[in-house]
Amino acid sequence: MSGLLDRVPDYVRSFERYVPSRPDPVLMRQFGVTHLFRLNNNENALGPPPLARDALASFPPERGAIYPSGDAYDLRQALAAKFGKSPEQFLVGNGSCEVISSVIRAFCGPGDAIVTADKTFAVYEWVARFSGVEARLVPLKHQALSPEAMLAAVTERTRVVFVCNPNNPTGSWWNRATLGRFLAALDGRALVVLDEAYREFLDDPDFPDAMDVMERHDNVLVFRTFSKMYGLAGFRVGYLCGPPAAVDFARRTHIAYSVNILGQIAATAALADDAGHIAATRRMVDAAKGYLRDRFDALGLEYVSGAGNFIMVRTPLSDTLLYRKLMREGVMVRTMTGFRYPNWIRISLAREQAMEAFAKALAKVLGQT
Repeated sequence: MSGLLDRVPDYVRSFERYVPSRPDPVLMRQFGVTHLFRLNNNENALGPPPLARDALASFPPERGAIYPSGDAYDLRQALAAKFGKSPEQFLVGNGSCEVISSVIRAFCGPGDAIVTADKTFAVYEWVARFSGVEARLVPLKHQALSPEAMLAAVTERTRVVFVCNPNNPTGSWWNRATLGRFLAALDGRALVVLDEAYREFLDDPDFPDAMDVMERHDNVLVFRTFSKMYGLAGFRVGYLCGPPAAVDFARRTHIAYSVNILGQIAATAALADDAGHIAATRRMVDAAKGYLRDRFDALGLEYVSGAGNFIMVRTPLSDTLLYRKLMREGVMVRTMTGFRYPNWIRISLAREQAMEAFAKALAKVLGQT
C-alpha cells in the first residue's frame, strides 16, 4: 500500500475532501427529530416546473436499459432554440461541477493558474487545486467581487478567471458597466467564465446577460444550471455556452454519457415551461427574503442579502455549534466556515412554513424566546 500511496501527487495529498451531509432519515435519527427542513443547498422548494414533472412521470421504465444521448443532443437543440445559438455552442454536464472540470482540463496545464474570489463558489478552487493548478484567490470588497483586484491578480500564467455573477454566497453582482470595463481591461489575456447559476432569480435590466456578452467577447464562456431555479438538483444538469472553438476544446476533455436520461428529458421539458415557474419562484424567494430580514433585524443580527435564493447571517455562536442546535430543532442550514465566513450561516429561501420554522428555531437557540 505504501508504494501505491507514494504515487499520489502532493497536490492531491494536501487536498481536504468535501464531506457531504448524510441522508435525511439518518440525520433525523441522529438528531432525534421527526421532520427536517433542508435549507442548506439552495434547492428550489417549489420543485420542477409542471412540464418537467409530466415528462418524468411519463418516462417508460424500460427505457432505463438504454444509454442516454452521450452529448445531450435533444437538450442542446432546445438550449440553442431558446437562446438563438448553435447547438455546437453548448456543452451539457453532470451539474456545473463537471463543466468546471472540463474547462480547467481543457485550458490549464502544469504551472498554470486560475483567478477567482476567496469567498465564492468553492468548486473553482477545489478543481484547480486537485488538478495541480494554482488557484489565486482575490478578497472580496464590501462583500462583492473586486474587478480591480481580480485584474491585478492576473499574470501571464493565468488561463481562466471565474466570475460568479451573482456571487454565491453574498448575492452581489456586477452590472453591465462593471463587467464591460473588466473585460475591456483584461483585453483577452485569459478565458473568463461567467457563472450565472443564480441569474434567473434576478430581474434587473442592468444585469448583464452573459449570453449576449459572449457574442462580443470570444474569451467568454457562460455557465448555467438546472439545479437552482428549475428545481432539478437531484438530476444534476448544468451546461456551458461559448464560442464554438472554445466549446470544442472543452468537449474533448468531457466525459460522454455523464448526464442521465431522466435529467436530459426533465431539463428539456423545463425549458419549455419556465415563465410561470420562474415568476412563482421569484415571488416565494422575495417573500422569504423580506420575512427573514425582518426577523434578523429584530434579533439585531448582521446579514448579507443580495440576489439569489439564499441569505447569509452572522451569529453570536460558532456556525458548527449553531448547526447542531438547529438540527435538533429540525432545521438544516449551511455552515460558512468552509466559505471562509466563520460564525456565519447561509439559509436557503423557501416556503413560509420552512422560514417560520427556521426563525422560531433560531430565536430559541439564541435564547430570544
